[in-house]
Amino acid sequence: MQTRIPLTPFMLPLALLVSCSSPPKPPAVDESRKRPANTAMAVDLQVCRNELQNTRLLATENTRRAQASAATLASITAHQQALADLHRRDRPPPQANSIYTVQFEYGSSRFDLAPDRATSLIDEAKAAPLVLLRGRTDGDNDTPAEARIARQRAAAVREFLVTAGVDPSRIRSTYQPAGDHVADNASAAGRALNRRVEIEIYRAMPAAKELARRGDSAAGGDHHG
Repeated sequence: MQTRIPLTPFMLPLALLVSCSSPPKPPAVDESRKRPANTAMAVDLQVCRNELQNTRLLATENTRRAQASAATLASITAHQQALADLHRRDRPPPQANSIYTVQFEYGSSRFDLAPDRATSLIDEAKAAPLVLLRGRTDGDNDTPAEARIARQRAAAVREFLVTAGVDPSRIRSTYQPAGDHVADNASAAGRALNRRVEIEIYRAMPAAKELARRGDSAAGGDHHG
């Protein structure tokens, strides 16, 4: 036989308190939808971000270096240009070609030069890249005799220069038997001036075309080295 305990007004709140002593369970969570932070996709994404950042930093550094190199190159170029300008200002202007004239007696290929004039001629000829000789006569007609004497006069001057030490490969000889007079050929004084060899000393090697033109106009025919 069961004994019943009557509920008094004081026991009802006590029963309610006992029923609330155990807290309710949290709601259930679907663990299948959770994405761990170290999944392969997350790791690849982080690596890609890091590489992109490194690429940006490298591009910035390369740009800075390129700008610095360009500035350095511009400074070097300006310095070299300033030195070149200074060198051009200090360098004396090029001198014109020198022309010496040697006179001869009638029918002769023998000549004499004063010592000081000979020294000057030799010194300039040794330093020149080209020495051009033009043999002349006082003849009015192109004859074998006139051609022979004009050629001999040019050859005599060439031999004189080579003996003095001028490089023979730098000497070129031409001759003209008649014409191209520098003075009145009707007078004895004029004919004495016309019997000559002109020695043109070049300060710089002329262009081949200009040299050929001068040689052709001077010789009026054959050229003899």
